[in-house]
Amino acid sequence: MTLTARDLMQRDVVSISPETPLASVYRVLVAEAITGAPVVDESGRVLGVISSADLLRALAEEQDSSGNDTTYFEGLLEFSSSRGEGLPEDFQNRLEQIPASEAMTEGAISVSPDAPLSEIARTLRFQRIHRVLVVEDGVLEGIVTSFDLVGLLEDAGAASEVSTSG
Repeated sequence: MTLTARDLMQRDVVSISPETPLASVYRVLVAEAITGAPVVDESGRVLGVISSADLLRALAEEQDSSGNDTTYFEGLLEFSSSRGEGLPEDFQNRLEQIPASEAMTEGAISVSPDAPLSEIARTLRFQRIHRVLVVEDGVLEGIVTSFDLVGLLEDAGAASEVSTSG
């Protein structure tokens, strides 16, 4: 039996609305201990992905457009505070006004629910990514991460160790 994305995918995926302010996106990523999330519309259709790298890029662009020569981004690089403490209030207010749709990477690398695990692994490796969305007819169904594949290998190794030692 060939395992597919449907067999391995996580179905309970943290996703972001395109209208979600960047400050809230930041809080979600920190609270969920994740580095990115799909951006989906109200019907679950995938519009893109927003990652911590997208947030940092948006923050750098915002700093450039403000004309300030401040260094208050240094504390953000660690993503240590889920409330954005340490940022000037005016800057926090601006981040509450920029929607995720302005910072996200449009489109997403995805596979169908019937994709075999070999296709998923190849996609992750060749695209140099750590997660692939499982999408059917444009709608988010789940996600498979590199850790999911490693866990599967770990389980297979443990099963083989039991069968050879028994």
